[in-house]
Formats: sequence, structure tokens, C-alpha cells
Amino acid sequence: MAANRRNGMHSAELGVMGVVSSARTLPRMSLPTVATVVAAVAALYFGREVFLPIAIALLLTFALAPMVSALKRVGLPRLPAVIASVLSAFTVLALFSFIVVTQVSELAQNIPLYQSNILTKVRSLKETGVGGGIIARLGGVIERVGQELDRQEASPLTADEPEREPVPVEIIARERPLQVLQNLIGPLISPLASAGLIIVVVIFMLLEREDLRDRFIRLVGYGDLHRTTEALQEAGKRVGRYLLMQLVVNIVYAVPIAFGLWVLGIPNAMLWGLLALALRFVPYIGPIVGALLPLFLALAVAPGWSLVLWTAGLFVAMEMITGNVVEPWLYGSRTGLSPLAIIVAAIFWTWLWGPLGLVLSTPLTVCLVVLGRHVPQFEFLDVLFGNEPVLEPHARLYQRLLAGDPEEATDHAEEILEEKYLFEFYDKVAIPALLLGEQDRVRGVMGDEQRRQVAASAQTLVANLDDSAQEEAEEEDPAAAEETGSRKDKETQGEGEDDVELPDGTDMAVVCAGGRGELDDAAAAMLAQVLEVQGATISKASFAEMDPASIRRLELDAVDAVVVGFLNRDSVKHARFLVRRLKRIKRALRVGIVFWSATDGDNKETAAKLANDINADFVAHGMVDAVLGALSSDPPVALKAAARRRIRRRPPAAKKAPLAAAK
Repeated sequence: MAANRRNGMHSAELGVMGVVSSARTLPRMSLPTVATVVAAVAALYFGREVFLPIAIALLLTFALAPMVSALKRVGLPRLPAVIASVLSAFTVLALFSFIVVTQVSELAQNIPLYQSNILTKVRSLKETGVGGGIIARLGGVIERVGQELDRQEASPLTADEPEREPVPVEIIARERPLQVLQNLIGPLISPLASAGLIIVVVIFMLLEREDLRDRFIRLVGYGDLHRTTEALQEAGKRVGRYLLMQLVVNIVYAVPIAFGLWVLGIPNAMLWGLLALALRFVPYIGPIVGALLPLFLALAVAPGWSLVLWTAGLFVAMEMITGNVVEPWLYGSRTGLSPLAIIVAAIFWTWLWGPLGLVLSTPLTVCLVVLGRHVPQFEFLDVLFGNEPVLEPHARLYQRLLAGDPEEATDHAEEILEEKYLFEFYDKVAIPALLLGEQDRVRGVMGDEQRRQVAASAQTLVANLDDSAQEEAEEEDPAAAEETGSRKDKETQGEGEDDVELPDGTDMAVVCAGGRGELDDAAAAMLAQVLEVQGATISKASFAEMDPASIRRLELDAVDAVVVGFLNRDSVKHARFLVRRLKRIKRALRVGIVFWSATDGDNKETAAKLANDINADFVAHGMVDAVLGALSSDPPVALKAAARRRIRRRPPAAKKAPLAAAK
């Protein structure tokens, strides 16, 4: 008996695991070792003098590749097309830098002129009492610190020693012309050398783009050319589109800013427009920094506060227009990164490479996410930084049920129901989630209390979706269906498996029951709600009410069909027992069995054969077949006579002995 029980449990485990493993499962991801990550980060940090120009050159290559291709299509050879593209890009960058430097030097000369306005505003704050205490305390602290520093720098004098007046000293430096030239050119050598190196690398990357692509494929994905080629194409398109669209968005943002500041009378309006254009490449904090400097200047150039308010209003209005109108129109903000990943990437690349790393953080992280999306070795990058869901919908729902959070599970369900029907959600998401729970129960990792909690959360989810079910039921009305038919059109276009028209269940009474546990009761509640949407009169029975001692108490007089569901596929014997019991209670009753499955692999012939074996009117494996069987008008299947085994009785051993002796 113990051996049979163990074999039964083992077969049950194999049955459920086979069903769930055939469903969509998440790919297993191998994380890199800590030593690998530390070594890579250390190489990028200590080798930033080498890797930073290469990273800039790589991004510029992605940005300039479409221009080179366009020039080649016009008829220009490769080398002239590459040189023309690179020179035009760096000419624009050099002109941008020259204008910024000129404007900054002009602003530096005019700063002393704005000192009086700043002092006037400080005095006005003190007079009106707004922040007067804070300003007074800060001023006192600064004054005391200055006095202390002066006292420490002065040499101590004795009482008898008279105070001496300082002797003026003038230092005349006689520098050679070569030294003067070196002091002027020295600070410019490093930036110019880096710029020249980047130009050369970009030119060679554009010229040898196909060869570099082939070498990368050979190193990373030679075994899967299709996936690696797709990764390279997506990385190039996404980064190039991001840089181009972001540049267009920033120009649309910066031009009105510069014009508005010029109209308001803010000095060096062109400088602030160019800085707004450049700083908006920095995620989140760039626009804030670009607005603070003009606001400070507006505070300095005018004695009143109106100019500050007008300047702040200009930046707020342009940010709202750009973020809500321009970016969605041009899709300039779709990078494939989650918002948190953008912030973390900005912090990481800034720590790694400084201000240039902050500017390059988003496009560099986009490249890494695309690489992780297509190359298995780097899949963890897509999981960490991508904006795509990392859990399948049914796994995410089961996780929420397992955590006892039906409210978030309801929010998740309502998001899906905006595009799907209720029976599709239950069939593709909710039932597979319960199958995961049944798998955990069979494996022994889910206790009784946790199983009841998951079932209770699932029942709460079904109750929370009553409003959605009611709305769907009202759509069956022709007038309502005409108003809400857009979703149906969307559902039936291009999706063959969703082109299902469920029957009308008006004037039909159905009992939905769980087979062997609380999870089966939750699945039965989902089926009952779908049948209610179709107009049927529904009553529910728990698995406890299907026990031999309780099953005869069911009110089946006005019931047309009973549907019993099992999440465990190894419940055929129990299903056969329930069918016979129910049909003995009411011979005109249709009885259907649902062995819930997450796949469509079970064909009609197998289901019909199993139904004939257990004497059921129908056997279903999914929500659609269960509804079709429950609302069918076919006559009930007659109850078969039970097959009785004939037992041959052997004569007692005592009677055999005389017979043998007689012979």
C-alpha cells in the first residue's frame, strides 16, 4: 500500500510538472561572476584614457553611419562620403564650442556689473523679514570665519614692539617667449589630441564598418549568425535613432528658449540656448541645470522679481510642451531603458568617466541592453536595465497571489483586460498561474496555509473583476456592442486563435465545482464568471461538497450541467467516480470534466476518447472548450453499466487431497 501510494504521488508529480513545463517558461539566465564584473569595471575605470575616446567614436559612428549611407546612395564613393560626414559633424561641434567660449568670456566680464542688483535683493529680503534670520546668521558665520583667518595669518606682536607698516613688494617675472608660448598652448594640447584621436578612430570605424562587424560576430555569436546580426542592426538603429531624434527634440526645445530669453532681456541668450541644447542630452538633471544658470542671471540683471518669474515660466512651459507633445510625436524618448536604469546608469558612468560619462550614459547603456537582448552571455544586462517585463504575465500573477496581494493582481488583470476579453485572461494568464501553484503543491514546497492563501487571493481577484465581467456582459447588447466594438475588432484582427464566438447561455443553469482542492475551487470560480458573462445561471460548489458524503446534498433539480475542474491531470479515477455519482443522482444531467492545461497541445480526439473512457459528456483542457461544453445543447450521455469482475473460486485445499488419493 505504501509503495502504491508513493507511485501514485510520483505519477501525479510527473503529470502536473509535464503540464506546467509545457507552458511558456522563462529562460534560465546565468549571471557573471563577481570577479568578472569587478575586472570589467576596473578595466574601464583605469583605462578610461583609452576607452573613453573609443566609446565616443563608437557612438559617433552609429550617428554618422546613416549619413554615410545616404551619401553613398547619391553616388559619392565611400572614402569621400566618410570624410565629408566626419568633417561636417566636427565642424558643427567646433563652431558650437567656439560660440560657447566666446559667450562665457563676455559673461565673465559683465559679472561685476550685476553685483549691485544681487545686494539689493538680499537687502529687500532682510527688510521684509523673509528669511532674514537665516541670511543674518549666514552672514555672521562668514564674517567670523574671515576674522579668524585674518587673525591666524597675522604675525603675533609683543606689547613693547611697535607695529611696522608693510613694505610694498613688486615681483617682475621675466619669461622667455618660448615659455609664454608653452603656457598658452599646453592646456590645449590634451583636448586637441583627444579630438584628433576621436576623428581618426571615427573615420576608420566608418571605413572598416563591415570588417569590424564580421570580427564582432566571430568573437561573440558565430554559432548564431541570425541573432548576432539582429543585435548589431538593432543597436545601430536604436542608438542612431535615439541620438538623431534627441538632437531634433533638443533643437526644438533650445530655439524657443534662446528666443524667449532674448525677448525677456537676459544677457547672452544664445549661450543659454546652446547650453540647454547640450545639457538636455543628460537625463533628468540636464534640463534642471540648464535652467538654473539663466534663473540666477535673471536674479542678477534686474532689481525686481518679475524677470525671474517670467524666466522660470518659460522653462517650465517649454519642458511641458517638449515632454508631452514633441517627444511622443518624434518618439525621441523611447530608448528601451527603464527610468530607474537611466538614473543608475547616469550615476555609474559619471563615476566611471566623469562629466563625459554622464553625457554618454544613456546611449552606452542602450547598446548594452540591446547586446543583452540578443546575446545570451549578456542577458543579465537586459534584465537589469531594460524596460520590458522580465516575468511572463502568468508568473507575475502567481507571484502576487503567492505574496497575498490580490489588489496588485487585480491591477495587473485590469491592464490586460483593456485589450483582452475576460475568458482570454483566465485562459492564458490566471489558469497557468494556478497551475504553477499546483506544481509547487505537488513538489511539496507549498504548505497547506500558503495554498489556502493563494486560493483565497485568487477568489478575491475573481470577485474584484465582477465589474469588468458586468461590463463585458453588457457588451452583448447590440447597442452597447456598437459603442465598444473597437476592442473586438482589435482582438479579431490577425489572431486566429482569438476568433472564437462563445455561445449564449441564457436559460441554462450550470454548476461549477472544484475537483480536489482549494486551487481547483478558484479555477471553478473563474469558469463560473465567464459563464455568467454568457448569460447562464451559475451556482458554485467547493471540492468539499463533492465528497461522497456531501455530493447527494447538491441541488441539481433545475441544473442542466455540472462542470468539475482539476488542475492535477492525474485525477482521472477521481473524475470517473464523480461522473458516475452525479449521473446516478440525475440521469438527465450533463457532466463535464476540465483538466486545466496551459497549452493547446491536447487535441479534440484525445479529449473525446478520455470523455468516453470516464463516461463524461465532454472533457476540456481550456476555458473556451469548457464554456462550449457547458453551454452545449447536446443530449446527456447515458450512464454505462459498471463492469463487474467474475471471481473464480478455487476449491478448498482439504477437498483436493481425497480426490487425488482416489485417482
